[in-house]
Amino acid sequence: MNEPGLIRDLLGSTRTIAVFGYSVRPDRPSNSVSRTLRAHGYRVIPVNPALRGAMVEGERSYERLVDIPKDETIAFVDVFRRGEYLDAVVDDAIAAGLKAMWFQLDLGNIGAAKRAEAAGLRVVWDRCTAIELRRLARA
Repeated sequence: MNEPGLIRDLLGSTRTIAVFGYSVRPDRPSNSVSRTLRAHGYRVIPVNPALRGAMVEGERSYERLVDIPKDETIAFVDVFRRGEYLDAVVDDAIAAGLKAMWFQLDLGNIGAAKRAEAAGLRVVWDRCTAIELRRLARA
């Protein structure tokens, strides 16, 4: 978890990121982080049951990670859900065959992250993708 070089590897691996817990509300962190990712050239696939099938910023939204078409190459899932929901997100990521998960700041339930890692996923824990992207750009 948070192994050296992991953040650089994930942000440089592909340009497509699934954002679990995406909100269309501009005041929500998932929305502002997604805007930052898009501004840096990343494609953001929204995942939120409430938005299922809706078009968001030109992308179809999905209810679950397993619903994203298998021909999509997802670098990682960027998670914006409270701790009590993380186990279900981990199960979904494993079922979808994803290779990495990025858990945003202050989510709680590190046990879910450890379980994802034990299942073979690469894990970033308690970091913000937008902050890390800006940090890498300055380096």
